[in-house]
Amino acid sequence: MFTSTEAGLDLRVAAYAVITDDQGRMLLPHWNEPPHRGWTMPGGGVDPGEHPDDAAVREVFEETGYHVELDGVLGVDSFVIPGAERVHESGRPMQALRIVYRAHVTGGDLRVEEDGTTDGVAWHTPAEVDALERVSLVDLSRRWAGLIA
Repeated sequence: MFTSTEAGLDLRVAAYAVITDDQGRMLLPHWNEPPHRGWTMPGGGVDPGEHPDDAAVREVFEETGYHVELDGVLGVDSFVIPGAERVHESGRPMQALRIVYRAHVTGGDLRVEEDGTTDGVAWHTPAEVDALERVSLVDLSRRWAGLIA
């Protein structure tokens, strides 16, 4: 969800989850929106009036098929994307405010999102994650979760 400020800056608040299994593998969906295709964290935009906790749980289910329980906030990231570099170029810059949680799977079955912004989802070992084409949020989230130095 995007909101606009009087300063000419759009704002997008999003919530993501770091999910690992008992084998140390990390759950990642594959983002398919050009020009920034690559593996990413499960999560996405917070709807108007929605609590970020609820958004993280909803987005993880939509993108992975898993129900999760949140274990706490790992960190909050904020940066500004110039208008010309946005996924859907608008000419307006956008502040991206990203809340990253630690979570664990409580049920569901792994499945690929239908008609969404992701076109794949898989569990990856740390070495596999290192070799993937991935967005910067993956490594930031791994650092916050203590999965990499």
